[in-house]
Amino acid sequence: MKTETHEQETASLAKDLFPYRSGELQLGPYELRYVDESPDATDTAAPTILCVHGNPTWSFYYRRVIERFAPRCRVVAIDHLGCGRSDKPPADKFPYTMAAHRDNVIRLIDELDLTNIVLLAHDWGGAIGLSAVHQRRERLAGLILLNTAAFPPPYMPRRIAACRWPIVGTPAVRGLNLFARAATTMTMSRTKLSADATRGLLAPYDSWANRVAIDRFVRDIPLHRSHPTYAVLEDLEAGLGDFSNLPIQLIWGMQDWCFRPECLRRFEQVWPHAQVSELATTGHYVMEDSPDEALAIMESFLSPLGLPTPTGT
Repeated sequence: MKTETHEQETASLAKDLFPYRSGELQLGPYELRYVDESPDATDTAAPTILCVHGNPTWSFYYRRVIERFAPRCRVVAIDHLGCGRSDKPPADKFPYTMAAHRDNVIRLIDELDLTNIVLLAHDWGGAIGLSAVHQRRERLAGLILLNTAAFPPPYMPRRIAACRWPIVGTPAVRGLNLFARAATTMTMSRTKLSADATRGLLAPYDSWANRVAIDRFVRDIPLHRSHPTYAVLEDLEAGLGDFSNLPIQLIWGMQDWCFRPECLRRFEQVWPHAQVSELATTGHYVMEDSPDEALAIMESFLSPLGLPTPTGT
């Protein structure tokens, strides 16, 4: 049973920067938390934006999306177990695999009865979110992807591979918080992450116990067919063509050293009809490095899908 102090601490994560109240989905003994914001009178024809984050971020990464679009449509932003304001089970109590996170997203879609979904996903959130909505395609209206992948990785960046080294990898990621701290600089290209954004992104990951998901995400990157997530990603890649009838927007930071332009090209091959916006000077954290451009692109994409125009325009 959780204490009141735990609840208060969880609810107050970066509250001054991210004032949105979180809902709770009970998954066995653990609580998965999510933001669910919408206008007072929701237009039933408006899209529901489902935001799925990667590693080492959380729903805070989508704060500008919530601010801009929640006054006009429903916006749901999940915190994966181990991330953000969600509970952080020990590694022996939750598998921390792509498939497990996918199943949690499916459960959230069903529990909240989300329809007319536009998936907005980044980093690991792309594979997790796409594999979830692939099983709920009847509820899906479109896709917006930011620097992600949905196939077995064609390479492993050295700076990520170092976090998997025996003996030193986990202590560096969980003990020194090197992965999350490095991400606050290495994911940016055209600008620097502000002090407030840095504080907000790091807020949930303030101890060894609270960094368990960061470490497990790194270790869930499959490099060989023997890794269980390799087959899950192969299945996802084989099913990408099933989304070909949907509107798709790809927004790509072209200076990303992790999800490099060749990842974008693989999506373009399977979805030649997709709308593509290449942000030439932008790094991996698209929503931090080029928020205005990304939001404007999303606005143009969402308007034909039923997004109401802003009040007063």
